[in-house]
Amino acid sequence: MLTLSPFSNATSPNLLSPHPLSFPSLQFTQLAGSHRRDFRARMSSESLPPLPEDRIVLGCGAVSVDFLAAVASYPKPDDKIRSTSSKVQGGGNAGNSSTCAARLGLNPRLISKVASDGQGKSILNELESDGVDSSFFIVSEKGNSPFTYVIVDSQTKTRTCIHSPGHPPMTPNELSQSSLARALDGARIVYFDGRLHDTALVIAEEATRKKIPILVEAERIREGLDDLLKLATYAICSAKFPKAWTEAPSIPSALVSMLLRLPNLKFVIATLGEDGCIMLERNVNGSPDSEEMDVEVLLELLKQRKDDSAVLPTCISSPVIQLTAKGIGAVSGRLFVGTAEKIPPSEIVDTTGAGDAFIGASLYAICADMPPEKMIPFASQVAALGCRALGARTGLPHRTDPRLASFF
Repeated sequence: MLTLSPFSNATSPNLLSPHPLSFPSLQFTQLAGSHRRDFRARMSSESLPPLPEDRIVLGCGAVSVDFLAAVASYPKPDDKIRSTSSKVQGGGNAGNSSTCAARLGLNPRLISKVASDGQGKSILNELESDGVDSSFFIVSEKGNSPFTYVIVDSQTKTRTCIHSPGHPPMTPNELSQSSLARALDGARIVYFDGRLHDTALVIAEEATRKKIPILVEAERIREGLDDLLKLATYAICSAKFPKAWTEAPSIPSALVSMLLRLPNLKFVIATLGEDGCIMLERNVNGSPDSEEMDVEVLLELLKQRKDDSAVLPTCISSPVIQLTAKGIGAVSGRLFVGTAEKIPPSEIVDTTGAGDAFIGASLYAICADMPPEKMIPFASQVAALGCRALGARTGLPHRTDPRLASFF
């Protein structure tokens, strides 16, 4: 993750002079997407570079059928309103992220459970049609498949989800040792969304034994999530999770706390919606740190270097330094601030699954050995494209989408 990709000219670095409040020897790097339009037009007619050699991804977690209804504004109690548009499609965090990864060119395998009802069959058929291997699913002869009602408020650009879990729930003994071995065979990375925690832990322990990296999504505090995080190589969190899990006073100090509490973690990302994301990457190459800085101060310095005129996602990074958090400790690493695309309000349709798209793109970036400076804008761009259509999967781009050409 620390070595620049040969295609890193998609975002050209500019060394910026230090802020008066920063240490004199520190230099910050900003990678912007402001010049991508011309580059994108040039690349869109050219053949794409080869896919990553190791592109098998194993996921485990939630799938569902989403019943989506867009409304002019969220109804009041006892109201009767009409939808402005509607859609029925597959959903669930792991299902969405795997679909995103497949459209970008990876070969995802997914472990989950459905019933042999109509909804379960539609879940499997949709995943397979998008290139996700569902052969490791458990299909129950009885019970019901998971489903979710999603109300999309066109006025506030928010979505409200009402989820009904599948029944009976998945148990670890339903996944045979031979199936697990076949599912992990050749996998470049394993991804967990925090659901099906008992089964996920069995898979994670075997992946650890085989030295396969693990990415864990930390959306909220869930049963069994702590055990998965202890084995995680990478963690991608919602905006609320780091503070809730660590009880730290701020997101940057919480990220420091997470790296200190989880020694296997190489990086942790907190996604912030339209405010982009913050990433803390551990320094693993053993180089001595020349400076020490409070992580809160460093974050503010990086934010001051954002280009407010940039429409496409950008990334600003610090050098490797000793990052301190008051009352928590210090960790050697780099801090990154990523911005989100400035989507015109008229183009925002539905934010359902934006975080899942970010994770799906991050899986691709890890398989392609993208450096963080390229991975963050790439994942943000993929997530933004998904917000332009109703449902978590409708707007997910394919690898051939010209709007992604500058990253390949």
